[in-house]
Amino acid sequence: MIPVSEALDRIFALLQPLAAEPVALRNACGRVLAEDAVATRDQPPFAASAMDGYAVASDRIAPGARFTVIGEAAAGQRYPGQLFSGQAVRIFTGAPVPAGADRIVIQEDVTVDGNDIILSENLDAGTHIRPAGGDFRAGARLPAGTRLSPADVALLAAMNIPSVRVHRRPIVGLLTTGDELVMPGTSPSEDQILSSNGYGLAALLEREGALVRLLPIARDRIGALQTVLALTAGCDLVVTTGGASVGDHDLIGNMAADLGLSRSFYTVAMRPGKPMMAGILAGIPLIGLPGNPVSSMVCGTIFILPSLRVLMGLPAQPAPRSTARLAVALTANGPREHYMRAWLEAGEVTVFDRQDSSLQSVLSRSNALVVRPPNAPMMDAGATVDVVLL
Repeated sequence: MIPVSEALDRIFALLQPLAAEPVALRNACGRVLAEDAVATRDQPPFAASAMDGYAVASDRIAPGARFTVIGEAAAGQRYPGQLFSGQAVRIFTGAPVPAGADRIVIQEDVTVDGNDIILSENLDAGTHIRPAGGDFRAGARLPAGTRLSPADVALLAAMNIPSVRVHRRPIVGLLTTGDELVMPGTSPSEDQILSSNGYGLAALLEREGALVRLLPIARDRIGALQTVLALTAGCDLVVTTGGASVGDHDLIGNMAADLGLSRSFYTVAMRPGKPMMAGILAGIPLIGLPGNPVSSMVCGTIFILPSLRVLMGLPAQPAPRSTARLAVALTANGPREHYMRAWLEAGEVTVFDRQDSSLQSVLSRSNALVVRPPNAPMMDAGATVDVVLL
C-alpha cells in the first residue's frame, strides 16, 4: 500500500492538460482559460457620472451659487457641447461627463428655479465622477489558468471579448463491473443488487465539468470487460468501479497481462478505499476505484476530481481542505488515513457513528469528510480537524 499523497502524485504523473478550444462567452462559465484574455477598450471608456444630478465646473461651487441649466446628458447619450463656468448640464448615472465639467452636484443638493439651479448650504463634498479607465484599461488581462466564475464572465463581456480559448472538457468513460449488478428500474434477482456507483460518480464528475460516458455494466469475464473497454476510445480518462480487489472475480486488479494495462500503483493506505489502482491502458489514463458505493464516491472526491482539474488546465493539487472543531470526541485511528462522513455547520463538525463503506444513506446526509491521519490519537470534542467539503 502507498499513502494517499503518493497515489495522488502518481495519478497526476499520468495526466496532461487537454488542448484548447474556442467557446462563446455564453458557454464559458466553469471553463479554464488556456490563454490570457485581453481587454480591447477602457472601462469605463469615458469619464462617467456616478450619480443623478448636475454636471458643473467646480470653480464656482459654493453654498447658494446659481447655475444655468443648458442641456441634458443620459446614459448612452452625451451632451454634445462645451460647458462653461456658471453653467450646468442635467446628468444621469452612467452618462458621459460633458467637456468642461469636473464635478457632479447630486440632485438632492440643489433647488430648481426655472432654468437655474441653486446649490444648498450643506453640499456633498464628492465629485461623483468615475474616471475613464477607472475599472481597467485596454490591454488588461485575465490570465491563463483562471477558472471562469460568473463574475469573470461579466468582466470578459465588459472587456469586449465575445469568445475565449479554454481547455477542452474532459471526456470520462465510466465503467462498472460485477455479475451481481443490475441497472435501476429493472427487477433484480435475490442475489443481485442495483448499480448505484456509476450514477453517483457520473453526477459528481459532471458537476465538476466533465463529459461522462456511462458505459454498460461489464460482467466478471475478461471478454466482457474487453468489449466494454472498447467503448472508451476517444476518452481522456477511464474510471472503473469494482473489480479492483484481489479475488478471483476482481478482473480490473488482475488484467495487466491480459489487457495491457501499465499499472502505476495498486492499493492505497486509506479507508474507505484501499482496493484502488491507476495506470495507462491503450494510451488512456485509467483509475480503478473500489466497488463499495461509499468507497467509490470518497475516492472520486479525493482522486478523480483533482484529476479532472488537471485535465481542465488547473494546477495539480489535492482536494481543498479546511478546518473545523469536533462536536464529539473521536477514538484513535488505525494505520490508514481515514475519511469519515460528517456534518459541518457553523464551524463545528459532527462525525456520524456509522462509517461502514456500504452505507450510502450516511453519505447522503453528509456534507464533509473528516480526515484522520494514520495512527492519529484519540481527540476530544473541541479539537481541530481537517475537513474536505462534499
